[in-house]
Amino acid sequence: MTEKEYNECVRLYADNVYRFILKNLRHEEDARDVVQSAFEKMWQRREEVDYDKSKSYLFTVAYHQMIDHLRKVKRITLKDEFSEQVAISHKPVNNLKKVLEEALSRLSETQRSLVLLKDYEGYSYKEIGQITGLSESQVKVYLHRARIQLKNYLVKPENVL
Repeated sequence: MTEKEYNECVRLYADNVYRFILKNLRHEEDARDVVQSAFEKMWQRREEVDYDKSKSYLFTVAYHQMIDHLRKVKRITLKDEFSEQVAISHKPVNNLKKVLEEALSRLSETQRSLVLLKDYEGYSYKEIGQITGLSESQVKVYLHRARIQLKNYLVKPENVL
């Protein structure tokens, strides 16, 4: 991959990768760090990366960076707990968005990643398997179970809009 092709990858895929990681981590600074780290790794290996496969490579690296980040965060114990209610929002809260985010947050990390890769980013089952290290049949089964969980949450009377 040339420097020009790398810059084209940044232009084309940075927003998509960031959105995918942010939906999983739900923390902007951590998502930026993970995405930056993924692009840094791609830069370091740019001579080995085929431009035609750069999107898949980038999502794979970002996914693994995110998993590493989540494992690291789980090992850290915080002495002080912070309230998320302190966050200030300048936009009116959309109830549908809130319900969907809550539904996604109830999924396991793997299920949430699979739903986001398939339904938000449009990857095929095979590509998702390559990114996550799961077999194509595992991707289908986990995705099916995740969608059932989402459906069951979203059809509850208190969540129906």
